[in-house]
Amino acid sequence: MNKLKNIYFSRLPFRTKITYGLSLLLLFCGLSVGYFVTQISEKSILWEHYSRGKTLVKSFAYRTIEPLLARNYLQLQKVITELKKYPEFTYAYILDEHKNILIHSFDNGFPLKLLQINAALTNEISIITIKTNLGLVDDFGIKITLKGEDIGYIHLGLNRHGIAQILASQRRTAFFTTLGIIFLGIFLAHWFSQNITRRLETLKLSADEIIKGNLDVQAGPLFARNCWDIMHCKQKNCPAYKDTRRRCWHLVGTLCENCSQEGYPSKLSSCVKCKVYQQLSGDEVQDLAEVFDVMALSLKNYISEIRNQQKELKRQENLLRTIVNTTPDFITFQDIDLKYQMANKAFCDYFKTTERDVLGKTDFDIFSPEQADHNYHEDKQIFLTKKPLSKEIQVRKGKQERWFHVLKVPVFEGDKMVGLLLTARDITMLKKYQEQLLASQKMEHLGRLAGGVAHEINTPLSIILGYTQLLLEDVDNPQWREDLKTIEKQTKVCRKIVADLLRFSRQGPTEAKNVDLNASLKEVVSLIEHTFSLSHVTILTNFDSSLPPIKGDGEKLKQVWLNLLNNALDAIGENGYIFIRTKLCAHRRRIVVHFLDTGSGIPQENLDKIFDPFFTTKEVGKGTGLGLSVTFGIIRDHGGRIFAYSPPPVEYLPKEDKADDKEWATIFIIELPLKEEKLPDDLEPCQG
Repeated sequence: MNKLKNIYFSRLPFRTKITYGLSLLLLFCGLSVGYFVTQISEKSILWEHYSRGKTLVKSFAYRTIEPLLARNYLQLQKVITELKKYPEFTYAYILDEHKNILIHSFDNGFPLKLLQINAALTNEISIITIKTNLGLVDDFGIKITLKGEDIGYIHLGLNRHGIAQILASQRRTAFFTTLGIIFLGIFLAHWFSQNITRRLETLKLSADEIIKGNLDVQAGPLFARNCWDIMHCKQKNCPAYKDTRRRCWHLVGTLCENCSQEGYPSKLSSCVKCKVYQQLSGDEVQDLAEVFDVMALSLKNYISEIRNQQKELKRQENLLRTIVNTTPDFITFQDIDLKYQMANKAFCDYFKTTERDVLGKTDFDIFSPEQADHNYHEDKQIFLTKKPLSKEIQVRKGKQERWFHVLKVPVFEGDKMVGLLLTARDITMLKKYQEQLLASQKMEHLGRLAGGVAHEINTPLSIILGYTQLLLEDVDNPQWREDLKTIEKQTKVCRKIVADLLRFSRQGPTEAKNVDLNASLKEVVSLIEHTFSLSHVTILTNFDSSLPPIKGDGEKLKQVWLNLLNNALDAIGENGYIFIRTKLCAHRRRIVVHFLDTGSGIPQENLDKIFDPFFTTKEVGKGTGLGLSVTFGIIRDHGGRIFAYSPPPVEYLPKEDKADDKEWATIFIIELPLKEEKLPDDLEPCQG
């Protein structure tokens, strides 16, 4: 029960609690004061009653001495009759020295029980209160002596009817007065509680607004005059100037002469004597409200700063994430337990996963057990040595092989190691360019060698061919003529090989004219298209109509196209596709020609040999091995470059509707400079 009362009381509004508390206190105090005042008043009236009774008894005794000695009963009766005029008179009787009744005021006989009450009288007045059917009666008795001799006893009975009426009136007056005071006190308590709780309610409403996120609250009072008005201040750079929501003693750095530069509440000691503080400061509730306003405004400023910082951090985070996800390099971060905490888009795309699936995982959840175990021990070694690791690795994925430059760096926060940052850059094209550079240097040396050999052989061949033709004119022997024709034929074959070697070594004549590459390609395609169709090989084309003409030897470029198309046909055999595409590179400094075929492809070990003179994979008698060498030399003579990839990298696969569903095996990429321009030193060919 008490618990329920406590719960009920605790749920009452604070204003009701104050009102109830003050009302109960006033009620208790009012009743207590009324009770004590009534008691004091009753005692005072009763004392007056006793004093009056004693006076009447003394007067009664004095007037009865002479008639008592004379036994003048008539005179005694007269004295008693005179006493009857007092409203409180109830009875009176006189006893002689032997306590015999001499005279009394009773009309219906003397009640003998009175003789037993207040019987032991002395010369001092004795008062005994008795209960009668008429109410309380005070019996005043005294012994009368004359010269030391007892002459009689008198008793005077005074009722309390008048006193009771006075006491009842006083009680009523005290009750209603107390009640009025209590009600006035309750009203004042209610007003006081309203005054207190109204400001507390303002504080509560302000707190509720803050909970909702609204920090523009005003719990403290607003004054008509503020510190700058009171002090007639014009210092606009003062932090308190025109700030109506905060008091100057709550602010640091105010510019008044007497203001301390310390913060609140230390500076209050210098503000106590200031007239601004004396006029505007209030009680504890006002102080609480004003401090609450300062807190809310400071909190708003802090939150605003935090939000601005969060926006800036978010912007920088988004920028960093955009940069990290835009770069083609792999970027990951693993914590000290080698769990992935970040993986960029390039990493996820390469391994065909998502960042959500990677985060919180280890290498054992992503890679093969062998690769994961290798990575684990490698990473642990980095943690032990606290030194970065740089290496190049070759990764085979399906038919493609790619090279990566991997850099693993331990990450520190202060002196504590917190994780491992990995970056991996695809250097496949760099590797290929290095291989092409080596091949180009090798071709340069081979070209010089081939040129020298061709010159040395060309003269004897011319002599042999000339003498053979002369002998053919003079010899009639059929057998000899047949042998001489064989010599003539093979000598011409040797001359063709020498011519190819000279073209490869760039020592043959080149006639530079304006060449329309699209027209040149279309002409070659139209010549061989029918022949290729007999083997069910379809040639697909996509020519860029915006190609400008270039300076070059049209006939030699046609030989390049023809060599590449014949090689593609040999690789396909029957039933396949060849795709030719021309394109003006985005930065408009080169023209790119792609030749793709669906043939058998080129083994990886032969890719760096295919441009070598006399290198061929064809059967004996079906090729000299000079076709691609000559092609390489012609392109080089035009200031261009040629690349070969098998299989083609994804970024070079055609996206045209008619060619995107084919299984392309090999791609040759030819880059030719625009007129009077050189190719930039790129590491990779322009993507299609």
